[in-house]
Amino acid sequence: MTTRTLLILGHPSPDSFNAALAKAYADAASQAGRELRRIDLHALNFDPILHGAYRGEQPLEPDLQAAQADILWAEEIVWIYPVWWGGLPALLKGFLDRVLLPGFAYKFHKGHRSWDKLLKGRTARIVVTLDTPGWYDRLAYGRPAWRQMKHTILQFCGMKLLSTTTFAPIATSKPEQRERWLAEVRRLAAL
Repeated sequence: MTTRTLLILGHPSPDSFNAALAKAYADAASQAGRELRRIDLHALNFDPILHGAYRGEQPLEPDLQAAQADILWAEEIVWIYPVWWGGLPALLKGFLDRVLLPGFAYKFHKGHRSWDKLLKGRTARIVVTLDTPGWYDRLAYGRPAWRQMKHTILQFCGMKLLSTTTFAPIATSKPEQRERWLAEVRRLAAL
């Protein structure tokens, strides 16, 4: 039985190196016989701003309804995105704000601080790019984007992070380095 994998590309440009990584991952996953669905956030039609906080006043656009269905379908979610200003790109953050809603991704228990993790049982993999060298992001900054995604998003909703792969620095990388990174993401997809 194959793993149902959802690939989410969080870069706003379809011509980015992140898009090339997503294509390489998707191609290799398909060749390995994985059941794969893909969401390219740049291609979705939705308002990334959560205008009414979490009061339920903002109906989900059809693309976000479909994204929720894909998340529920998936056993594993692969997130590919850049780290900008030490955090998630605004498009990805807006997607998460709008999709991982109370009652869908988590549910607080009335009267106390505990909650149900409604996406429990799913696993996740993160593939990120940085312009900052990876060692500097880890030692000087403490990997803030990784900590946010792992602890306050994935684990909060019940997903278990299996792996994080970082490709950096992108800004100064040469074509041969990028080819090695594409080969690495293909290898990850075949696992």
